[in-house]
Amino acid sequence: MDTQIYGALGILFLIFNLILITPINASSTSTPINSNSVLVALLDSHYTELSELVEKALLLQTLEEAVSKHNITIFAPVNEALDKHLDPDFKRFLLEPGNLKSLQNLLLFHVIPFRVGSDDWPGSGSGPGSESGFTHYETLCLEEEDNWLKLTGESSGEKVVGGLAKLTRPDDVVRHDGLIHGIERLLVPRLVQEEFNRRRSLTSISAVLPEGAPVVDPRTNRLKKPAPVPAGSPPELPVYDALAPGPSLAPAPAPGPGGARRHFDGESQVKDFIQTLLHYGGYNELADILVNLTALATEMGKLVSEGYVLTVLAPNDEAMAKLTTDQLSDPGAPEQIMYYHLIPEYQTEESMYNSVRRFGKVSYDTLRLPHKVVAEEADGSVKFGSGEESAYLFDPDIYTDGRISVQGIDGVLFPVEEKPKPAGDVVVKQKRGRLLEVACSVLGALGKDTQFTSCY
Repeated sequence: MDTQIYGALGILFLIFNLILITPINASSTSTPINSNSVLVALLDSHYTELSELVEKALLLQTLEEAVSKHNITIFAPVNEALDKHLDPDFKRFLLEPGNLKSLQNLLLFHVIPFRVGSDDWPGSGSGPGSESGFTHYETLCLEEEDNWLKLTGESSGEKVVGGLAKLTRPDDVVRHDGLIHGIERLLVPRLVQEEFNRRRSLTSISAVLPEGAPVVDPRTNRLKKPAPVPAGSPPELPVYDALAPGPSLAPAPAPGPGGARRHFDGESQVKDFIQTLLHYGGYNELADILVNLTALATEMGKLVSEGYVLTVLAPNDEAMAKLTTDQLSDPGAPEQIMYYHLIPEYQTEESMYNSVRRFGKVSYDTLRLPHKVVAEEADGSVKFGSGEESAYLFDPDIYTDGRISVQGIDGVLFPVEEKPKPAGDVVVKQKRGRLLEVACSVLGALGKDTQFTSCY
């Protein structure tokens, strides 16, 4: 009997060992990564900041699968681009545990499943796209809608990735399954930038709403309870009443109790969109006017802090260069020009285009009272104004965070001024003769001049 029990226990023990050992043996038979792989070279390279992010994002297995299927090309930002030159808020956003997907998408946007060496670069005399000087390659960031990197070979011999980053170390690491190019800056896909803006906007919204002064009910001699205001609801006052003192504008109302605790961090959002303009390129003149030439950046920050939304029609540098000295020399002229480019609504390129397609012409209020800007559909885009003073929507959605929307246009807009009446429409008052003048004066003394039309 004991022999049967021990035999049964031995069989169970053998089955238990097989269950535990089998997965270990199966995993040990998987093919390890080659020590001469480009991935191992990346981890051992001087791109230490990038390699640490790759390990933190748990991307080694994904990259191994890509290497097993085809050669890859990695565009590796130098350590200074990630350590010193990266926005601290953006870096903190990437390293937060809840933003792992954004970090993965960012890193995969730097990898293309093709082998593109410096000799194969467009414009170098060989390889695809060499005649036109540029070509596009799809990246491994499959969730990005605009999932293409533009490789450009300039006439000066410089090689550029994504229209922004120059190659500082071409063919820095070359292996049989891929290669690594060193680039001067980080490449950020649009979905990561939008997620960063959205997260930062939600963080600023988490503040406490400002509360008004208590009101006493005269009938009951008790404090009235204010109606609850939903978080993020628009302010009750019109945007014009909240503007800071400016040309032909009324003074802003004094802040009420609790006004220091603002619901939105408008100053940070305005600073962010101005930095986006500078990084985007081609809008330096507008940024200079907003920050240095006028106090509009501060005014916009106060408006957004109080819960208002704005759409900025941003003329590019070529349009601003056409402004004459006479147009800017009058006191308050820069403010008046910019007020006409600020719409107190939140509009995106899609919303404006859908409106003009549906209604033909749409009038938008501006902060330059009482003038409005007219938009219509033209050539598959949105056209603002008419005649020589018109401008097209040139760079859509440069910056959108739910409070401020920046739309690039290719011209400076001016309101349509009232035209003087033609000479034929001017009513000339007839001169009266000397005798009629005397008669009218006599009738006026008697109080009867109103009965004769010739006397007035």
